[in-house]
Amino acid sequence: MTGLIDVHAHFVPDLYREALVRHGHDQPDGFPVIPEWSAEEHVAVMDRVGIETSMLSISSPGIHLGDEGPDLARMVNEEGRRAVVDHAGRFGLFASLPLPDVDATMAEIAHCCDHLDVDGFALMTHVDGIYLGDAALDPVFAELDRRRARVFIHPTSPPCWERTAHGRPRPMIEFLFDTTRAVVDLVLSGTIARHPGIDVIVPHAGATLPMVADRVSVFSLLLDSGVDVLADLGRLHYDVAGFPLPRQLDALLTMVPPEHLHYGSDHPFTPEFAVAASRERLAETGTLAPLRANTERLLDRT
Repeated sequence: MTGLIDVHAHFVPDLYREALVRHGHDQPDGFPVIPEWSAEEHVAVMDRVGIETSMLSISSPGIHLGDEGPDLARMVNEEGRRAVVDHAGRFGLFASLPLPDVDATMAEIAHCCDHLDVDGFALMTHVDGIYLGDAALDPVFAELDRRRARVFIHPTSPPCWERTAHGRPRPMIEFLFDTTRAVVDLVLSGTIARHPGIDVIVPHAGATLPMVADRVSVFSLLLDSGVDVLADLGRLHYDVAGFPLPRQLDALLTMVPPEHLHYGSDHPFTPEFAVAASRERLAETGTLAPLRANTERLLDRT
């Protein structure tokens, strides 16, 4: 097979769906419903739109639900591994971590790397307002760096969403702003510069980062941050999930080399018809062709 490798794909196992409902997330982030999901149907969609392998991850709001974080992380990661094994070659796994519990997170990293053979880890932009550049998470990033891990960042509703979303689904624009906020925090805190062994994947074609990168770079000098903002942003990886054409992708390519772009569908939260339409547009512009090779290098699947 020579189909695409999808770095931005989600799974919603029954046990996670039940946890979402139990904690009042039956309309996660203002999304109308929790999408239906099964591994078999996901593979069928992949076949219809030309995707060979999908890296499964848990979407927003993540697994920090009440006091269930560590147990829920372990259960969804085991479920994800089961999908990988049962559908050989069709799935990979970006495992969930029970942040902000550092001790439990360190234990889950070890379990996932040593027993589940995961492809990387999926981190929400923040957990209870603790963003990824927070000093409390330094031991986690040091361990991910030691293991030369891949980290896929996924947005979630910002702490202030009740005042900023105006009753509209937060994935529309709040997710883009929170992605930008989280990545800027990672850069200005020095987390990116201190951990060159981590390959970070930023979703949705970099969100609004291309538009604010130069502004942040100048402010970093005023703040005496000691980091090279544009260099750090330029070495990150970016998926093209969402609707990056005809405008957003051109801006992103002023900031990163095309070798750092990767395909993303955002299925099942993005329905099949929209996945197919976005894929067709990427193909028409010639953007799609090199993405598989880019991702094979990133995931050591060559």
